[in-house]
Amino acid sequence: MPKIGACRERGFTLTELAVVFTIISLLLATAMYTLSAQTDQRNFEETRRRLEAARELLLSFAIVNGRLPCPAISTSGGQEAPVGGGTCSGPGPYGAWLPARTIGFQIMDQGGNAVDAWGNPIRYAISAAAPTCATAPTTPHFTNAVNLRANGISCQPNDLVVCHSATGITATACGPAANSLTNQNNLVAVVFSMGKNGATGTGGIDEAANVNGDQVFVWHTPSPVGAANGEFDDQMTWITVGELYGKLIAAGLLP
Repeated sequence: MPKIGACRERGFTLTELAVVFTIISLLLATAMYTLSAQTDQRNFEETRRRLEAARELLLSFAIVNGRLPCPAISTSGGQEAPVGGGTCSGPGPYGAWLPARTIGFQIMDQGGNAVDAWGNPIRYAISAAAPTCATAPTTPHFTNAVNLRANGISCQPNDLVVCHSATGITATACGPAANSLTNQNNLVAVVFSMGKNGATGTGGIDEAANVNGDQVFVWHTPSPVGAANGEFDDQMTWITVGELYGKLIAAGLLP
């Protein structure tokens, strides 16, 4: 017979243990999600900082050299191609990379390519079509110091354009006027990151428009995978013709 008043030991039941483990799992999942979101936000902000730094370095290069550099290509090791500017090499002026070594951008991969916070190459496009001028221009314009000075400030670019959406765009225009974020006579260069997903045309039609090598680009606030035009997390900045000419005039390089 058990002694009167004796305590009977009791452990956790399987149901109680399951509840505890479920709570712990939920807490861990919440913590991991919060940490991931914080990391993504830091990378987003760092990438924005790098794009702005690249933009300033491009303008500084123009002040020193009287022109903008050509993009780098896969075989140029982060140098503009060709070295010295002129008619840009490789896949063309719209589909290549920021010339990190040429402009002194310090955050590069082993191949010399400028990278964003996710390690994806930073891209760079420059106006390359013959600009609209009072008289026939000598080309290339923005990547040749002699031509840029000779053509003067009356020459305006007429190729690069940024659209709100890839819906209705063509290889040369945004389509409906309401879809144009910029017009086609005020952009000299575009610098952009393909974001966390490093899209190469599979993230959605808006992202695909930024890597297809033509003169038309898309930018808007980020959108999730289920959005109408697919996921979009590209970041972008640009240089206007007024800003470039203003810097060159102030430096005594124009008109």
